[in-house]
Amino acid sequence: MYHLIPVSCMEKVLTDRRPSGEGFSGHMTALRGETISFQIAYFHDGMTLLRGAAEASAGVRVRYVDSVPCAYPCHTGGRTDSDYLSEKPGLYPDILRDVPACGFPMLSCSWGALWVDIAVPADAEPGLHSARVDVRRLPDLRQSGDAGEPLGSIELQYEVLRHVLPALPIPHTEWFHCDCLANYYGVEVFSEEHWRILENFLKSAADHHCNMILTPIFTPPLDTAFGGERRTVQLVDVAVTGSDSYHFGFDRLRRWIALCRGLGFRYFEISHLFSQWGAVAAPKIMGEKDGALCQLFGWDTDAAGPEYRSFLHQLLPALRAELSSLGVLEDCWFHISDEPSMEQLESYRLAYEGVSRELAGCHIMDALSDYSFYEKGLVETPICATNHIAPFLAKRPPRLFAYYCTAQWEKVSNRFIAQPGYRTRVLGMQLFKENIDGFLQWAYNFYNSEYSFYPIDPFSCTDAGGAFPSGDPFLVYPGPDRKPIDSLRLMLIDAAFSDYCALHLLAEKIGRKQAVAVLDPGNELAIDRYPMSAGGIQTLRNRVNEKLRELQ
Repeated sequence: MYHLIPVSCMEKVLTDRRPSGEGFSGHMTALRGETISFQIAYFHDGMTLLRGAAEASAGVRVRYVDSVPCAYPCHTGGRTDSDYLSEKPGLYPDILRDVPACGFPMLSCSWGALWVDIAVPADAEPGLHSARVDVRRLPDLRQSGDAGEPLGSIELQYEVLRHVLPALPIPHTEWFHCDCLANYYGVEVFSEEHWRILENFLKSAADHHCNMILTPIFTPPLDTAFGGERRTVQLVDVAVTGSDSYHFGFDRLRRWIALCRGLGFRYFEISHLFSQWGAVAAPKIMGEKDGALCQLFGWDTDAAGPEYRSFLHQLLPALRAELSSLGVLEDCWFHISDEPSMEQLESYRLAYEGVSRELAGCHIMDALSDYSFYEKGLVETPICATNHIAPFLAKRPPRLFAYYCTAQWEKVSNRFIAQPGYRTRVLGMQLFKENIDGFLQWAYNFYNSEYSFYPIDPFSCTDAGGAFPSGDPFLVYPGPDRKPIDSLRLMLIDAAFSDYCALHLLAEKIGRKQAVAVLDPGNELAIDRYPMSAGGIQTLRNRVNEKLRELQ
């Protein structure tokens, strides 16, 4: 009646398909300080719902994989490629839930999965270790005297190498949306309860290889309809002190930076100084005027007008001085406007020229995908969409970041729920091979509709109101204890950047060119090319581990 099958963490177990088990060998290798994962697929062909329990050996965490509705799993109209699990709406595995005392559900004639993490301590003894998970059926409470029964055990050996996984050496940001957490949990922005929630979600991001954090000095002008607004989240206080003069308070900003540094963030991504898609207006900025809090700037403010330019000329020197006094200015990155096009070149130029003197010597980066725009010399560090990056790789800027979002649906890595796990996992290896200097994704926890018309329930809507392929808007779910619930995609992203860190370590020991040769001797890996199987991706990482083992 029962089946237990160990499978790769890169194989998504669908309810109506027997998993292949491809890519899982039963022998895993890890660096010290690394988390490695696999799954246990389960099935029973009885007539009723059963509930299961799992007991694991020390250092092993077991969660069950819950499915979520994907009404819009992928773009329509032929905007997919062959490497999707399905193009049909339905239930897909994504949420990783802790197993409650009442057990995890084992649906009749339906495949499910347990997600197993082995967190290897940084001081673990090198050599072979074992991990064991025992699965049993809980008693059927409708049958007196039923004590349940063992369903089986999965035991494997894993090897811990002597090397310690280093910290991620490049910036990695998943845009963090403070307003969405205040909306979902019904708390006041920057109340003590909101700070507690922020800390919980920030810690989760930092624990999974995010080392750069979007810092909302003002409400980020992102994903907002023209003329609309998002809930105010503003770390910098503003007071109007005269007809054209302002005073700035930085108490909340100091608290934010102290909190984020304490959690492990290194880089601070200052929110955009102008509106998205062309820099035509100012962001929403609230301030005290004549003893009352009111909106000072917004959609009706000309981005290049004298009023806003004067404001920035006063703000930016004060902000730079504050960031310098906090010791983080060199690790701060500023944005002008997100995703400008060539049609918006002039408005972007005016915005950039309006702040270039005040930001001289600072890092400036923006998402743009037209190389001719970059050639205008207005963006120090371009953040290029992965499906448009070829010209940037051919005529390499001194520093190049990459990003993906809803539009990167063909041939390249992404994290859509309906894509296979290996397509998400391969990202770190691709970034390393192409020597990309940083990575950005727009949504760690975006719980709004497209353009932020209204908040959504992420447990029932995974596509921002039918706008983006399911999974694009967030990596974590808001838990009832005001802590995030991981997705399996978060764990795959975490593994992808562990791959990058392992490659970085190897490059330090044998040189970058030699490390690439170890990773990809057959040149089967590029930004738009990768092995389309869990086994293929695992083979790439195994080569790296084998070389590191030799170097012990």
